[in-house]
Amino acid sequence: MTDISQDRGHRKERVGEVVSSKMQKTIVVRVERRFRHPQFKKVVTAFKKLYAHDESNLAKVGDLVRIQETRPLSRTKCWRLMEVLNPDGSSKTA
Repeated sequence: MTDISQDRGHRKERVGEVVSSKMQKTIVVRVERRFRHPQFKKVVTAFKKLYAHDESNLAKVGDLVRIQETRPLSRTKCWRLMEVLNPDGSSKTA
């Protein structure tokens, strides 16, 4: 028998800016995606708002955060906060 690691598989991670933290244990993160338009060949910036679970309410509006995909936690929430990335280089882990 071979030793099989208990890896949970690849989960998507995104980095974005918190635009709302008014809900309890939930933050809204704005994620930027840049891609080349297929027809016009111009670089386009698209934004998406993702709802993430913030168990201890660490993130505040304007913070840069890293979120990870998880099982559905509610109708709209399927991401969770991994860490808060501060502009000064330090990080708070969740």
